[in-house]
Amino acid sequence: MLEVGSFRARTCDGVSRRAFLKAGLLAPFASAMLPAAATSQDYGQARAHSVILLWLWGAPSHLDTFDPKPNAPPEYRGPFATIPTRTPGLRFTEVLPRLAARSNRFALVRSNKNFHTGHTEAGTIGLTGNPDEAAGIAPNFGSILARHRGQDRLPSFASIGRGSPRDVVGIMRGYGGGVWGHNHDPFQVGCTDRGQIDIPALRLLKGLTPQHLADRRQLVQSFDQLRRQTEQGELQRWDSTCRRAYSLLTSPEARIALDLNRESQQARDAYGQTSFGQSCLLARRLVEARVPYIQVNWSQYVEAMTPNCDFGWDTHIYNFEMLADRHCPIFDRVFSVLLDDLQERGLLEHTLVLAMGEFGRTPRINGQASRDHWPNCYFSIWAGAGVRPGLVLGESDRLGQEPITEPITPLMVGTTILDRAGVPSQARAEMRVLTGGRVISGLFD
Repeated sequence: MLEVGSFRARTCDGVSRRAFLKAGLLAPFASAMLPAAATSQDYGQARAHSVILLWLWGAPSHLDTFDPKPNAPPEYRGPFATIPTRTPGLRFTEVLPRLAARSNRFALVRSNKNFHTGHTEAGTIGLTGNPDEAAGIAPNFGSILARHRGQDRLPSFASIGRGSPRDVVGIMRGYGGGVWGHNHDPFQVGCTDRGQIDIPALRLLKGLTPQHLADRRQLVQSFDQLRRQTEQGELQRWDSTCRRAYSLLTSPEARIALDLNRESQQARDAYGQTSFGQSCLLARRLVEARVPYIQVNWSQYVEAMTPNCDFGWDTHIYNFEMLADRHCPIFDRVFSVLLDDLQERGLLEHTLVLAMGEFGRTPRINGQASRDHWPNCYFSIWAGAGVRPGLVLGESDRLGQEPITEPITPLMVGTTILDRAGVPSQARAEMRVLTGGRVISGLFD
């Protein structure tokens, strides 16, 4: 590992001499390597200057969190008691006390609906608005906004997490550019529970620092060393993603935004010593740096208990134990602190914050005293950028099985995000994305 400033980059070999030298020549002018388009300060008609999506991968149970059914039969309602919130008549389960005390800061949608029972398929629909079809994968909402806004000295679409969302079988294909290609994928950033930053795309040679990128002699020497150590076939691995990574290192704005050591210990402690907590703190810093779209992945894998995975929300077993002891305390704390932090810094007015998973979980408790996949009804939480605070939008039936109001589909979610972020219907039509989508009615002031 190569430590650069206070964040780390993995070392590896593999660039052509021409591309490597080109990167070195252009590195001091990082923005020249990026697509020519609007800068990150040109928001047009956007009410949301930035979007933070908290992707609760694995699918949290709606009945055990934000849509409890205390009067349902025991095989449906679960063991948790309910508590009042700041919103009259609205109750959450007892495992979310901090968010219950802040229900006047966000809107809760209880009628989301997806169209597949598989994680990767529903995840693709949830993040693109469209299913995985023979014609190809539609671009992620973040890829669409990044293409519309263009890129300045920082990536326009950042994905924070251990890696692209997946399950143990395979990757969720709607994570990035889809049919637009890998140039429109998110810029991946990892963040540990201690706030150590890792950028997988960086492929720096051992001993090469950002300062050396402007030193032509050092570049030549490094490349000659690389040629002696690496076969020609491996030298072709240089691509636009790596060039973006080099550009990132040469940008003072990026190094500042990615440096959690610049935060006070009090702020870091407030978010908690978890990967999700520190990732959300990083997301706030990226909002301050005017990154348009930031997706924070709760986990890389959906699985909650599988070895080598990272405690996703897929709680087929130990659902109630994990929600009570781990998942809900972390989410309750981190989301509350994030909302407080954005509000206190004057950022919430122009930042759209959204928390959701790919679907909900079965209203009827399964044979393992837990819950399985349920795409028919689930929740989403919206805040900032003109969202009506304290709003409860949509309603599920008495068992939490189906919406009894208009279902809120992923297509509507994506259309609403992009419309709020300044991508109007004409621009969406020109890009041929989210066809037929419409904004969620009544969500905003």
